[in-house]
Parts: sequence; structure tokens; C-alpha cells
Amino acid sequence: MLKKICIVSLLIIFAAIVIHDPKAVSDPGASPRDPAREDLTRIAYPSMEKIKWKPYFMKPQDSLERLFGGDWEYVARFNRVDRRHAYPGMTIRVPVDMNEIRAYTPMPAFYQPAKRYDKYILVDITEQWLGAYENGTLKFSMPAASGTMGHETPTGVFRVDARHREHTSSLYKTEDEQAQYPMDYAFRFHVGKDNVAYWIHARDLPGKPASHGCIGVYDESMQNRMYGIPRQPVLQDSRKLYDWAVGENDYEGDSGELELLENGPIVEVIGSIPGCSATPFESFTASSNRFKELITGLRGLFSNSI
Repeated sequence: MLKKICIVSLLIIFAAIVIHDPKAVSDPGASPRDPAREDLTRIAYPSMEKIKWKPYFMKPQDSLERLFGGDWEYVARFNRVDRRHAYPGMTIRVPVDMNEIRAYTPMPAFYQPAKRYDKYILVDITEQWLGAYENGTLKFSMPAASGTMGHETPTGVFRVDARHREHTSSLYKTEDEQAQYPMDYAFRFHVGKDNVAYWIHARDLPGKPASHGCIGVYDESMQNRMYGIPRQPVLQDSRKLYDWAVGENDYEGDSGELELLENGPIVEVIGSIPGCSATPFESFTASSNRFKELITGLRGLFSNSI
């Protein structure tokens, strides 16, 4: 009888650990208490409601390239994440049909308010995405990380008034505190009443709102220079957007230093920070599966002990 009670007690304790503290077991799951293990499936993007996808928990041997080969870029963009932040312990969205995301963009193909402008940038905070328009027609688009709660990116209609190709943050440093945070290919679209400036620039993309108010886009060359990852840079959205918006075709003689501009492109920022579900789907599912396996194993042990 005592043995039965011990087994039941162990079962209850272990179940509590598995379900309530997934980082305490050998096969870790995403946990909102552990910022090093993110579950990107928790973030709700309206445009994803029409696309079938499955959660995938990245294991120690996994990388986007190993998992998806030449399609890794589509999956990275779909998740709004860069390769530096797609690490083991993270749960990402994987489309059931890869063809569904090859041309994925949540931005409208035509945007009426942009029709009378040669160049118009629309940033949708809810989708964490940016679109570049010419006379209302979408020319290209890209993931974009906006401000976090408490550091929200201002919404409204603005105009680009400055560029700084080799810009760095005057307030924030890199993770190792060794340098000011790089903001390559930056152009300014707003200065608040508190004299805080808001830029669109190169930055890390962790798959969610992440900035102190600016808008960041892919730049793997910057990441390689600062962190050595990735070794072979591919994604260079910041330069593409910079050249299109404020490049030398329209504003000659880019010195790389801070330069004021006249009649820059319009920047419209809409939406709000995307919702986030309270319970990580993948970690709960994984925990439930482990719990079922535990029940089965202990049931056999319990039967043998009678």
C-alpha cells in the first residue's frame, strides 16, 4: 500500500513539473518566464488566419537552413525572425504548403491613400510588416519590428526628413555592452514633442515587436559585422529600402553622415501591437504528450507492483 502511495505522489509531482515548468525537464519547451526560449506561435497575425501552418519546436541540431534548405528565407520572413534569433528552444510556424508563403505579404497590392505619391511607405504594426508603394502600387514589402509595449512606435502620417547611412544609437548599446547599437541605412520619419527621434533602420528581428519605438528591418551584413552571425549574409532589406526611399537616385552625394532631406517619402504607421496568447501552444502540447507517456509508463509499473 505504501508503495502505491509513493508512486501516486511521484506522479503528481512530476506532472506538476512537466505542465507548469517546462524548462525544468530535459526536453525544454517555450515558456513566457524564460525569454531565451520563445514561442512565436503565440503571436496573432490576422493575415495568417488563411494559411495552414503547424508549430515546430527547434531542436539542438536545427537551423532554418537545415530544416528548409533553399526555402529557409520564406520561413524566416513568415515568422518575422532572422537567422540569429532562430535558435534551439524556439517554436516557429511552419506552413503546411510551402507554396502558400513564397509570395506571402500581409500588405495590400494597391493602397488608395498612396496613389498620388511617387513613394509611400506603409507600416502595419499589427502585422509587423512594411510595404513600399509607388503611386499606390506595392513594389515590395518586408518584415519590420516595431516598438514594444511602453515604447510604442507612434502612429499617423509622417514624412522622411533625414538620412544617415552609418547611424548608431545614442542611447542603447549592443548585448555585450561593447558598442553603441548599430542602425545602418537609417532614415528619420518623426521627431516627437519630447525630442525623441524615430527612424526606420537595420536591426535584429526576433519575430516580435522589439524596439524602443523605431522600425527595424533585416540586415544580415550588419549582424555579421557585429556578431559574426550569419557567416554568409543574404537578407539585406535595410539597404534595399534605403536605396529606394532616400538613395542617390533621388538625393545625390550620400556621405554616410547625417543629412537633412526635403520632400522625403511619406511614412504612414497604422495598427497596434499584435495580440499574444497567454499559453504557449507548443509547450503545452509537448507537456501533455510527456504527461501521457508518463501515465502509461507508471501505469505499467503500478500494475507490476500489485
